[in-house]
Amino acid sequence: MAPSADHTEPRASELAEISALADDTIDPVRRAAVQARIAASPELTALYERERRVVLALRQARSADRAPERLRARIDAARPNRATATRRRFAYSGGLAGALAAIALVLVLALPSGGPGAPSVADAAGLATRGPDQAAPGPDPARPRSTLHQNVGAVYFPNWSQALGWTAVGARTDRLGGHKAVTVYYEWHGRRIAYTIVSAPALAAPVAHETWQHGTELRTLTLNGRLVVTWRESGETCVLSGSGISAAQLQTLAAWTVPAA
Repeated sequence: MAPSADHTEPRASELAEISALADDTIDPVRRAAVQARIAASPELTALYERERRVVLALRQARSADRAPERLRARIDAARPNRATATRRRFAYSGGLAGALAAIALVLVLALPSGGPGAPSVADAAGLATRGPDQAAPGPDPARPRSTLHQNVGAVYFPNWSQALGWTAVGARTDRLGGHKAVTVYYEWHGRRIAYTIVSAPALAAPVAHETWQHGTELRTLTLNGRLVVTWRESGETCVLSGSGISAAQLQTLAAWTVPAA
């Protein structure tokens, strides 16, 4: 996707810091500032997640019996080190993206499927844009006022209709890598949000604004024009997303707990 008109191309130093953050070698003094910069930019978020996948795949390649030493050396050589990244200026949609894509292709061909290369929270949030293709689940017979009769693992979708006014209007089920992903769509006063639960193991947490509510860590960011709040629950990854809704509203929904009987 081409950068927006007001997008400023990342500098080589920024790319180097994104790489350092991805492989956990960044200067601790710079960590918070770099995370904030990434969280404020959908382009940098996508770039960071792509780099993070490469880092995780490289680690898998080093430890996997199926990846021979010669292949590991080729992969390591293909990935630019931080000094090289500092000297060289990459166009966001050009050289760096192409280099990472080439590395990812080598890893896809060499490593077992279901490895750490994919999927991401961004992939999970993207499922919401496909729209519902199933009827909305009804209330859970055991807890009709608080949960819907739909779950992924130990996590049930909430029934917000009485407590918060959001009513389930549709659903869909997808496969995301080796994960099951179920999305339920809710509407209230003409606005629609999507709640996706991705089965365990949990997806990698994205760089985002972090808040805590009721003991749960929420990460809030913008992806492709949609506001996203993600968190983990019982090993599953939960993703709330929507347009025309504030971060505070999404966070309130994400932190909602089942009322006491």
